[in-house]
Amino acid sequence: MNSPAADRARYDRATAHLDAPLALVDLEAFDANADDLVRRAGGKPVRVASKSVRCRALLERVLARPGFAGIMSYTLAESIWLARSGFEDVLLAYPSADRAGFAELAADPKLAAAVTVMVDDLAQLELVDRARDGGAQEIRVCLELDTALHLFGGRMRVGARRSPLREPAQLAELARAVSARPGFRVVGLMGYEGHVAGVGDALAGRPLRSRAIRLMQGTARKELATRRAEAVRAVRAVVPDLEFVNGGGTGSVQQTAAEDAVTEIAAGSGLYVPRLFDNYTSFTGRPAALFAQPVVRRPGVGVVTVLGGGYPASGAPGADRLPVPYLPEGLRYDPQEGAGEVQTPLLGSPADDLLIGDRVWFRHAKAGELCERFDTLHLVEGDRVTATAPTYRGEGRTFL
Repeated sequence: MNSPAADRARYDRATAHLDAPLALVDLEAFDANADDLVRRAGGKPVRVASKSVRCRALLERVLARPGFAGIMSYTLAESIWLARSGFEDVLLAYPSADRAGFAELAADPKLAAAVTVMVDDLAQLELVDRARDGGAQEIRVCLELDTALHLFGGRMRVGARRSPLREPAQLAELARAVSARPGFRVVGLMGYEGHVAGVGDALAGRPLRSRAIRLMQGTARKELATRRAEAVRAVRAVVPDLEFVNGGGTGSVQQTAAEDAVTEIAAGSGLYVPRLFDNYTSFTGRPAALFAQPVVRRPGVGVVTVLGGGYPASGAPGADRLPVPYLPEGLRYDPQEGAGEVQTPLLGSPADDLLIGDRVWFRHAKAGELCERFDTLHLVEGDRVTATAPTYRGEGRTFL
């Protein structure tokens, strides 16, 4: 692995002919991260979370590699677009209220065979039926298990508020209801343990909190493995030919893959490795997706100002949602200004070596959200840009 200084020199040389702001993906790091996900999955296929990639060329690249199979999408419109683009196995990870999309899905046998929709409530099936507009294709359905950890008799909840289906009996009941309803077929079960897969357990400078997170996650993994296995047995009693059980995320690949009940793993952020994935004891990835902002001012000693940079990530507001100045090392935000809408001052001794027009390279807090800021990703191999790929935004697609 190259040193940060060597990487900076490579990226500067590779993009010297381009004007910043710009975004790049280091293909060597991207491929190495893909290999690491496959290794950690231990032989189970990895389904790629498209929201963390948001670039069709890179989705095609990773799905061409052994160990990857299928896409986990985030909107019905995106699912249909990807299926029409040739992706044959698309699991929509969130319920939808897209009536036009459901009408299109129900009217097209190729789409209906390629796309699986998420359901955790009978009302969602009723919405689909009202939207069919005469379309008679059978809709493939995946049920979602609530993975949250409940403590102190349920008085404390740890985990995302997603599905209302927590107990195996609830999932079996919905599976029976779906199976009894013409036009639908249960093909899968999903559970995303975000409190394990998406929460780092080695926070810099916070040893006590890190230990508490590790204790919570150990308890959560044990509880969920038991409950998920019971849920899968309950659903298979209703749907013996269940095609898949999806679980996990970048931060929990090997732990989730170790569960016999799980047949495939979901992951996406681990391909780009944004800054939120620096704080894990279970794996170390290589930053692959970066963006560069140009130096446009030198307000004083130890200060430069770059153009733009205010690209916060979703989630609970906090400093960890901001991009981080990455290269050159040693730059930091001005606490009075932070990351600005149109300009961002940066402090630190490396500022004195930066000239007008030089680049500062940043890492986004999350993965695919970076692509909502840029039309293209410059794909770098060594010290050359070997291709330029449009993001979803670059193809005129802003699904959310």
